[in-house]
Formats: sequence, structure tokens, C-alpha cells
Amino acid sequence: MSCLFCGIVSGEVGASIVFQGDISTAFLDHRPLFPGHCLLVPNQHFDTLGDLPPKLVGPFFENVQLLSRAVEAALEAEGSFVAMNNRVSQSVPHLHVHIVPRRRKDGLKGFFWPRNKYGDEAHLSTVQQAIKAAIVEIRGNS
Repeated sequence: MSCLFCGIVSGEVGASIVFQGDISTAFLDHRPLFPGHCLLVPNQHFDTLGDLPPKLVGPFFENVQLLSRAVEAALEAEGSFVAMNNRVSQSVPHLHVHIVPRRRKDGLKGFFWPRNKYGDEAHLSTVQQAIKAAIVEIRGNS
């Protein structure tokens, strides 16, 4: 398999999935900036935003919006940081959006992103389940 994210979408590569829909899948970043840092990827392989077909842009970003709301709710965050790279600094050449919970004075400055790991599998699982529950709640209130 040449693309790690395609492997995650297909289930061939393990990941902590928090959302899987018709056009995109979200999972916890294995080296998060903060707990709850998710990556949302289109289910089909597209290298960059410019490669994403126009008909998928709106639905894909509706899922970005859903995930940003869910991450904020699940982690009781004051806000979120939503970002993507196109080629430069794109560690996996598959379009992906970072959704990161934020708090005032959390130490994240500019684009210096100190990566961390989850303390253990239980912490990772707790964060994963909280985001999943927030998605269900948000969708139920829509």
C-alpha cells in the first residue's frame, strides 16, 4: 500500500477513528499537538486541496465544520485550530485537515507545533469516545 491514509480509510491500517462518512474519515493524530487533535481525510485519494473535485469541496468542509464543533465540545475547548498543508510540510501526500482543540495560553505559537503522544491507550480511547459522542449529539441537534 502506497498511502498510509488510504490504508486507514480502508481499515487495512489501524487508527483511532472518530468519524467515518460517505466522503471522509477522521481519526486521532498519533502525535497530537493536544489531546483531541484529529485529521480529516477524504475517503478517495487526493493529494491536495486543488485535486479535490469541486462537488466534494462543500460536503468535505461540512465535515470539517462538524469535527471542529465536536472536538471543541468533547474536549471542552475554548476554540479550535483548523489547518491544512498543500505539499510543503504535508507529511502524508493525501489531503488532510488538522482539527486541534485550543485554549487561551495553551502555548501554541505561530506554526511551531510541538508534538506529544497520548499518555496511554486508555487516554487515547477516552478522547476518541468523547469526540464520537459529541458528533452524535451535534448531529442530533441539527
